[in-house]
Amino acid sequence: MFPTVREVLALDPVRHGGPRVVAGAAGLDRPVRWVHAAEVPDIAALLSGGELVLTTGIGLPADDAGLRAFVGELADVGVSGLVVELGRRYPAAVPRAMIAAAERRHLPLVELCRVTPFVRITEAVHGLIVDAQLAELRATEEIHQRFTELSVEGAEPAEVVRQAAELAGCPVVLENLSRQVLCHDPAGESAELLLRGWEQHSRRIRPTTGRTGYDPDAGWLCTTVGARGQDWGRLLLRWPAGELPAAPGAPPTRLTILVERAASTLALGRLIRRDAEGLERQIHRTLLSALLDHTRPVDEVALRARALGVPLDRRHLVGVVVRYRADEPGGAGPAAGGPAAGGPAGQARLRDLAEAVSQALREAELSGLTSTLDDQAVGALLALREAGQEEPALAAFAAALDRVRVDAGPAAADRVRQDASPPATGPHAARPYGTPGAVIVAAGSGVASVREARRSLIEARQVADAARRGRRDLPVFRLPQVGLAGLLHLLRDEPRLQTFVERELGPLLAHDAEHPREHLLGTLRGYLASGRNKSAAAAAAHLSRPAFYERLARISRILRVDLDSVDDCLSLHVALLALDAVRDD
Repeated sequence: MFPTVREVLALDPVRHGGPRVVAGAAGLDRPVRWVHAAEVPDIAALLSGGELVLTTGIGLPADDAGLRAFVGELADVGVSGLVVELGRRYPAAVPRAMIAAAERRHLPLVELCRVTPFVRITEAVHGLIVDAQLAELRATEEIHQRFTELSVEGAEPAEVVRQAAELAGCPVVLENLSRQVLCHDPAGESAELLLRGWEQHSRRIRPTTGRTGYDPDAGWLCTTVGARGQDWGRLLLRWPAGELPAAPGAPPTRLTILVERAASTLALGRLIRRDAEGLERQIHRTLLSALLDHTRPVDEVALRARALGVPLDRRHLVGVVVRYRADEPGGAGPAAGGPAAGGPAGQARLRDLAEAVSQALREAELSGLTSTLDDQAVGALLALREAGQEEPALAAFAAALDRVRVDAGPAAADRVRQDASPPATGPHAARPYGTPGAVIVAAGSGVASVREARRSLIEARQVADAARRGRRDLPVFRLPQVGLAGLLHLLRDEPRLQTFVERELGPLLAHDAEHPREHLLGTLRGYLASGRNKSAAAAAAHLSRPAFYERLARISRILRVDLDSVDDCLSLHVALLALDAVRDD
C-alpha cells in the first residue's frame, strides 16, 4: 500500500533536489507511511514509525555525540529514512559522524544537493499514499464482491482457487490436511514446477501467526480452511509471484484479505455440500470424467492426480467398475414402483457403494482414482507398479470389498429394502443389499499409459453391464467371462442385431401380440431351455404332450423353421438372448 524510500526518491520534487544516498542503502525498500518535516533534535518522541523525516539540520546538535544520539533515536522509533537538505547548516555534506551512525543502524540517509521546497515533497508523497490507499480499498471491495458472488453461486473449489489466483496475480494452491493438492492455479507459471515435490515443500511452510500467516523464508501466505471447529485444509498463495526470493516484509493487506475470503468461500461451500461427496472424491470424479469424456488434456489429468497422491505415469492401469446386479434393491426400479435411481434412496445407496469401494482400496493398499460414474455404478482406475500385480490386486480388492460391505451391512440395510427375488446359487450368490453377492466387480484390460486408461474404463463398464444379464457369480468379471448373453448385451444398440431379432422372431412376436393368451414365445423358450427335449418341456409347461406338440407345430408354421434342426434352433436361441438384451436396455 505504501511507497518505498526508493520510490520516493524517484518522484520529480525529490529528483529536483539532486538526492544522493550516503548511508543505509540496504534500507531503501522500507515503506514510507508518512512524511514529516522537523528541525528539532528530540523529534523522535513525536513519531510512531514508518515516517520519512525531512530536515535542513539547523536545529541538530553541533557535536558528534549529539548527532549519533539523534540518528539512534530515529532508528529506534522505526523511521523509514532521513533526508537532509544541504546549504543552510551543512554547505557541502552532512557530518561524517551522522553518516557512520546511519550506516551502522541501516537507516537510509539522503542528501539533497539543491534547495527543495519540502511542501512539494510532502504533497507528492502523501498523494501517492492516498492514491494507494484508495486503490487498496477498491481492490478489497472487488475481492468481497467476487467471493460473495462465488458463495451465492455455490462455485466449485477449482473455480474459487482460479478466481483467487486471478485477483492476486500469484499461484494459489488448495491442499488437504495430508498436504495433498486438491486444486491449484499456477497463475501463468509452470504447474509442473509449482507442484513438484509438493508434500515435502508444503511441510516446510510454517507461518508464524495463527490461522492466517506468512512464512517469509518460504514465501507463502497461507490460511487454514474449515468451519465449526473442523479444519480440513489450507489455502496457500505464493508472494511474490515468480521464482524470486521471498519478500522481506509481510504481503499487502489486500492479499491477506483475499486468501481469508477465498478460504471462507471454500469452507461455506463445503458446509453447503456436507451431504454430498467429500472434496477428495469430487476431485477423483473430475479426473475420471475427464479421462472418459476427453474434457481435459491427459497430461493435466496425470499432473493433478499425482498432486493428489495418485501417480498415473509409468504405472500399469486397470479400469474397474462396481455396480449392483439390480438397478434398485430387489430389482424394483421406477417401472416396478420402486424409487428412482436419482432419488434420495438411490443416491444414498450409491454413496454407500462409493464409500465401500474407497475403503476397499485403502484396505487392499491399492492406489487409484475412484468415484461414481453414473446413477448406478462406481468406477476406479487402479495404478499398479507392474503388470504382474494385476490379478493379485483385483483379487485383493474384491475380497476387501466383500469384507467392507459385510461389516457395513446392517447400517446400510436400514436405508434400502431387502431383495425379494429368488437367490442365485454359487459362492457369491445374490443376497440382500449389504452382503458381498449384491454387487458385480468388473475389470477392463490393463494398459500401460494414461492415454489408454479410457479404453480400460469403458471395457470395465461394458463388462459390468453385460455380467448383470448372466447367472454366473465371480469375484471379478473380465471380458472373456461375460458369455454369449453378455456379448449380445454389449451389442444391443447395434441395428444389425435388432434386425436379426426381428427377422428370426418377428412373426411370432406379432402372433403373440394378437393372441396374448397363447404366449407361444414362452413355449419356444421352454423347448429350447430343455435341450429340445419335448417331453421334459411339456412337463415343465404343465401341458400334455399332444397339446405341447401342437403348439410347437404352430410355431414352426409361423416362423417357417424346423424345430428338429440344430441350426434353426441355435439361431432361435441366439435371437431369444438378443431379444432379452434389447428389451433390458
